[in-house]
Amino acid sequence: MKLWISHATEYRYGSPVTDSVNEIRLTPCTNERQSCYHHAIMIEPNTSLFSYEDYFGNRVHCFSVNSPHQQLAIRTQMTVVTKAADVGEAKGNQLPADKAWRWLEGEETQNRFAEYLLPTSYTTLTPEVFGFVNGDGSSDGLGVYEWLKRLSGRIREEFVYDPSATDVQTKVSDMIMRKRGVCQDFAHLMITAGRSRGIPVRYVSGYHFVGDLQGGNADFEQASHAWVEAFVPGAGWVGFDPTNDESIGERYVKLGHGRDYKDIVPVKGVYRGTGEQRLSVVVDVRKLE
Repeated sequence: MKLWISHATEYRYGSPVTDSVNEIRLTPCTNERQSCYHHAIMIEPNTSLFSYEDYFGNRVHCFSVNSPHQQLAIRTQMTVVTKAADVGEAKGNQLPADKAWRWLEGEETQNRFAEYLLPTSYTTLTPEVFGFVNGDGSSDGLGVYEWLKRLSGRIREEFVYDPSATDVQTKVSDMIMRKRGVCQDFAHLMITAGRSRGIPVRYVSGYHFVGDLQGGNADFEQASHAWVEAFVPGAGWVGFDPTNDESIGERYVKLGHGRDYKDIVPVKGVYRGTGEQRLSVVVDVRKLE
């Protein structure tokens, strides 16, 4: 599938601000499932960009605006070609259940994937989360892939998607009590649950295209999305979406990954001046013929 994506972020300040220093992580990665053919970044006020690759392998662009300004606009456009998911390959390549769980307990695994096994401020294992993880006895005896698939389905079935219930600061311990949240919250819950069983799991930021499923080829605004990738012994990193009943395939465009949301915030920065600001974010995803 060939997708065109536009992501516009705009800040308006109550009075002029200065010395704005920013990082953006809005560059699609190129891997075995997707290829980025075009990518453009536009900043207003006009300024220079420089880039680097962070610890997790994500492309980061940085810029500063030192002169007084009352508006900051960041616009990106990209064209990405994606491939359909091959669920059978991941499932078929995994190690036998007993061997896979033993491999996850080994010292080599603990050292290799330490950053994706330790808790973070968003993914702390509380008694409530532990109770949820161990509340499904029917998962006993499953292979790693099947256990993760079951976990993703349970989150989708037992929690309500509600944008008004949480915000970007919400931790798993808060969301699990409310039984409702958004894709970021569900991803953090799956990360916490997977790590509690010794499975390396990482947070993924990107886009999810569903415009053509809503009639015609209409644009779908606010298509920013979050899901997870878990390391399945024998199969490698495999994507799961606890928000939607869908395999990670051609409708998904990955920007990057990290331990949790904090590692892969699309736009973040600091500035000198008023605390009065308004933020506007608009994302459009279109399917190209």
